[in-house]
Amino acid sequence: MAKTVLLNNVDHQTLRVITSRAAEYGDDVMFAVTFPAEFRSLQAHYPIVFRKSPDAATFQPIALFGFKEGQNLFLDAQRWNATYVPLVIERQPFLIGVADDELTIHVDLDSPRISTTEGEAVFRTHGGTTEFLERINSVLLAIHEGLQGTPAFVSALLEHDLLESFVFDIGLADGSINRLAGFYTINEERLHGLGGSALESLSRAGHLQAVYMAIASLSNLRALVERQNRSHAGAL
Repeated sequence: MAKTVLLNNVDHQTLRVITSRAAEYGDDVMFAVTFPAEFRSLQAHYPIVFRKSPDAATFQPIALFGFKEGQNLFLDAQRWNATYVPLVIERQPFLIGVADDELTIHVDLDSPRISTTEGEAVFRTHGGTTEFLERINSVLLAIHEGLQGTPAFVSALLEHDLLESFVFDIGLADGSINRLAGFYTINEERLHGLGGSALESLSRAGHLQAVYMAIASLSNLRALVERQNRSHAGAL
């Protein structure tokens, strides 16, 4: 269970964070939540799809790392095998909070990344924040601001009926067939059928670029299958 506390330079003067990427640090996840402002960076590496929110009231965009729970095909010998790590992954074990309309940084002290002997220092020995913490602060702010833009983006997709469920059959080199289901993507046929006013509205709101980035990202599904094949071959 997480033990989340407000970060401060008195109680956490010696705090360090292990930044290696591995299952033992909680990186063995199938996907991570993302937001439209991050799509440009993500689309070169990961399929961007949508899932229903936990309360099933709306949808969330996610970056896909594998085809089943607990599978991250980007983990490779203590590193993340892609040049861009999604921000929701990079920020761990930190979280953003709000107190008296001010944004604050919290840390999960039960995270396996927490250490006092190895990893990146959070505070300088004689006071002040390190470059690492300054980076984390910018990451958390980007996530906070990015997630605020997600509801309007998803609402626009639903308004124009642009989300559709999809099934992706995964044929592996060993002859086995697996299936990815339960996710949604952009309906390109409906997108192409939108009138000029609808497209202009999406563009003016800043949504159209994100839509095309999400579509372009689906080419990474094949690359993900290749990662699955290499992973399977290495396990034999």
